[in-house]
Amino acid sequence: MLLSRLLPVVAAAGMAGLTVGALPASAAPAAPQVVIKDGKTQPAFSYKDAVREKVYVETTVDSDHDGKRDRVSVYVTRPKETDGSLKVASIIEASPYFSGTQDPKYHPADVTDYPRLAPWDPPTGAWVPPDYGFSYYDNYFVSRGYAVLAADTLGTGDSDGCPTAVGRNEASGMKSVIEWLTGKAKAYDAKGNKVEANWSTKKVGMAGKSYDGTLPLATAGTRVDGLKTVVSISGVSNWYDEYRANGGVVAPDGWEGEDLDLHAKAVLTRKNLAVCAPVMHDLEKKMDRVTGDYNATWDERNFAKQAAHFKASVLEVGGLHDWNVKPIQFAGLWNGLKKAGVNRKLWIHQARHDEPIDIRKQVWLDTLDQWFAHELYGVNNDIMKQPKVDIERTPGTWETHGDWPEPSAHPVTFGLGGGAAAQQPGVLATARGKGTQGLVDAPARTAEELTAKPDSADPNRLIYLTPALKKNVRLSGTTKVKVRASVDGKSPYLTGLLVDYGTDTRFADFKPDGKPQWCYGDSIPGNEGCRTSRSYVTQSTPYEIVTRGWTDIRNRNSIWSQTPVKPGKDYTFSWPMQPYDHVFKAGHRIGLLILATDHAYTLRYPAGTKVQVQLGGSSLTLPITNG
Repeated sequence: MLLSRLLPVVAAAGMAGLTVGALPASAAPAAPQVVIKDGKTQPAFSYKDAVREKVYVETTVDSDHDGKRDRVSVYVTRPKETDGSLKVASIIEASPYFSGTQDPKYHPADVTDYPRLAPWDPPTGAWVPPDYGFSYYDNYFVSRGYAVLAADTLGTGDSDGCPTAVGRNEASGMKSVIEWLTGKAKAYDAKGNKVEANWSTKKVGMAGKSYDGTLPLATAGTRVDGLKTVVSISGVSNWYDEYRANGGVVAPDGWEGEDLDLHAKAVLTRKNLAVCAPVMHDLEKKMDRVTGDYNATWDERNFAKQAAHFKASVLEVGGLHDWNVKPIQFAGLWNGLKKAGVNRKLWIHQARHDEPIDIRKQVWLDTLDQWFAHELYGVNNDIMKQPKVDIERTPGTWETHGDWPEPSAHPVTFGLGGGAAAQQPGVLATARGKGTQGLVDAPARTAEELTAKPDSADPNRLIYLTPALKKNVRLSGTTKVKVRASVDGKSPYLTGLLVDYGTDTRFADFKPDGKPQWCYGDSIPGNEGCRTSRSYVTQSTPYEIVTRGWTDIRNRNSIWSQTPVKPGKDYTFSWPMQPYDHVFKAGHRIGLLILATDHAYTLRYPAGTKVQVQLGGSSLTLPITNG
């Protein structure tokens, strides 16, 4: 039966193929409606003939301090039938990238005395108008009865204000866009005429990847009415965990010298860039690159902490090999959402910083279609009855689970046993070792170089290995390192690497596979949002660095403040590695490496820091489901 208590665009539960709200044949011709079949919205509207309009939503903030409220530029694409009686739900992709990016200088990663900042002045040059054509959301969902909104976040594209790496002003900006869709905020066209969203059902979703997947989390943290769900793909749930780790300054993989301010400077593409210079310099100070301590600037960008108060449901996606937006980002958000009591679903894939549509195209589109139909149109499909977690175990091979980390995983603690000589390989065993082992920091050497020869002595790292495993062992959750040690030298870092030793065919990367382009729009005329298909690349390697973690020894008591370390004195340092899910195969060995500097991630102080480890007070704890 039809659910008359809902808006007429909503399908009756389980009534596959119905045009929702259709009138009897004897009555006047039915008004255009969203069509539901098999629990999903169907392509019933012309993308080519859609209404396209630009509006400027007035916010409640003045982040560029010009005495006027900032306005967010929004490009709306909606079915032409919404100019009549049809009302539709909305999907917002908020982004700083529609006008491209700047290229600010990266901060020095090599430190001689203390961490310094690269000089910066506002870029000059012609303003680049936004290009809203690179998203697949409009191409796919407008034809299925949604309005899709591309919104320039504050300080980017055609919007006012200043970018702040998703500070409160950017969250407020997107909140205002949602309030316009629910009738609580004002918007204007380019001529200053007021524009109302009379076509809106007042139900809104947000979706995007990376920065575009972070803005929905920040907006959900405002608890704005009307935001029913967010889809966060490789989103940052805690900016501190992006650029810091346990008091230490760290970088995303391959981006040494990047920090919170550079993310804001890179997306500063609005007109009159110089107006935001004071905001950028203020962010430089507040992020505190010198100490790496947690503070109020980081706390306001901790969306995993805010997740316990979300009203919007969350579909999140993260990559196990994404060391740009590291695994702690999806893990931290997932843990925070457990306290929220809202609908949630998680995909964990084996790729890097990639879109799930490039990994598992049709399943992703079906999942996304069901998700939005359920959350924005009230369709009673089975999306919430499915297992909460999808994990890609090996490229192309997926498993489903009820939760993550695996609830049956239990902590198994290994002691560190010394080898025959001070720097020879040691062992991971159930008993604690005796004596000491030491290393000398060599910041110019990479983790891969230090990992490559596990059975050889090396003065610049310590290594501990299990015997060959008798059966597969699954790691699921957060690995923890405890080291009793003295540290004498310039570097304040300790690094732990968890390594899978054993020749195997492992994930390497994605690359275009040379096949013809395909489209998301199911061949609907006018759907031109095509992309190149991609495929996995794998290679046979003798080891894999599974996960890693870092700490600043001066923050051993708190990430909020430092406590000096006396050279030669023993302290107990404990820190987590990045949350992970991995199967160590039978015949492989599990290895722990202890370093000071991690060349690709930490700041690089002068060489020579000495670390002397007391084996009896040191351990490795793994969350293991079997073995």
